[in-house]
Amino acid sequence: MFFMSCLTAITLLILSLSSLVLSFSPGFPYGSQPVRGVNLGGWLALEPWITPSLFDNTGNPQIIDEWTFGQFQDRNTAAAALRAHWDTWITEADFKAIAAAGLNHVRLPIGYWAFEVGPGEPYIQGQLPYLSKAVGWAQTHGLKIVVDLHGAPGSQNGFDNSGQKMPFPLWHSNQTNIDRTNAVIKTIANMFKDSTSVVPVIAPLNEPAGFYGDAVISATKQYWRDSYKSIRFPFGNSSRESNTLVLIHDAIQPLSSWNGFVPPDWQGVAMDTHIYQIFSDAENAMSNANHIVSACGQRNILPGAGLWVIVGEWAPVATDCAKYLNGRGVGSRFDGTFPGSTRVGSCTGLTGKASTFSPSFKTFLRQYWEAQTSTYEAAGQGWIQWTWKAEVADEWSYQAGLANGWIPRDPTNRQFPNVCG
Repeated sequence: MFFMSCLTAITLLILSLSSLVLSFSPGFPYGSQPVRGVNLGGWLALEPWITPSLFDNTGNPQIIDEWTFGQFQDRNTAAAALRAHWDTWITEADFKAIAAAGLNHVRLPIGYWAFEVGPGEPYIQGQLPYLSKAVGWAQTHGLKIVVDLHGAPGSQNGFDNSGQKMPFPLWHSNQTNIDRTNAVIKTIANMFKDSTSVVPVIAPLNEPAGFYGDAVISATKQYWRDSYKSIRFPFGNSSRESNTLVLIHDAIQPLSSWNGFVPPDWQGVAMDTHIYQIFSDAENAMSNANHIVSACGQRNILPGAGLWVIVGEWAPVATDCAKYLNGRGVGSRFDGTFPGSTRVGSCTGLTGKASTFSPSFKTFLRQYWEAQTSTYEAAGQGWIQWTWKAEVADEWSYQAGLANGWIPRDPTNRQFPNVCG
């Protein structure tokens, strides 16, 4: 009898574990098919370097982010400019072109202010109808959307792309900020809980600034725990789970530092990491060959998280030369115009329109693109390039790369199959 009881208990445990494994069924075969995608940067969350004309046309140098875009100009003027931008920057034609390029995902950054604006906050709303359009276009053209919360109340990193540029982020140190962010994630999770065939992934927050220390990391870890519950259990009771993948960010910390963070009973969690080699003097001083070697070296780093890892931002870019990349009115490290930087050389021919790029530079862009995509597919779950288009920085633009030959129209095509040795 005791043996039979034990056998029954073991059988029930095996069945329970089996149902646990089988209960998560995402809208894309993560783990068996690589993610190949592109970001729709600068559309529903503004970035001055992606659309510098939108900021320059204000004639006001105080307007440096989306917060000040609504703060320091006539509100009707700002709202009209935003509507025109939302109507034209990304359209269904872009989704059609992205699908035709053999990609399967788009990551769509959006700020918390699209969902709610607090007293005294100058943000202008109107983004949500375009989010709905994007989902429809993705469905029509067979693409998957990663809805990415790119900005949180108080700013999670102080970057202009969080909505509000500031010397030090305030999101993590104010529980009201965190509570508001959790409420937005619950709203997003509820919007898409039954649409995982088109919106299989929610990224609960972009780039929390873990490099500021333990206070940010601690708040981020708790927020990931809360977000997991909000995204995976959006039906009001814990017995029914969604099939939405939760894409948490590494908080700009080593991937290995996250190994063991996810409890064994969690399902449907992946790690987002962003790989750039341009935001320091030392990286700007690297040779093109060393940039490629460094990219190839990620094959030893990406597995360190102990989770599926998607490189959710990266680019075949080796300098910080793009206009306003470091902020509106701020120069670049590469040419020494960034405060305190050491000049490496001239930015001429390294940024701007592709017509100014030399054949050798375009060859490097192709090599660097191949080194990264091959590595991120071999050692991780794939990649989402930043970004689809940019007004005056073709080196960053997937669209421009397709048009000018350094990005292949079939993302599996390789001109340099041995670029990583």
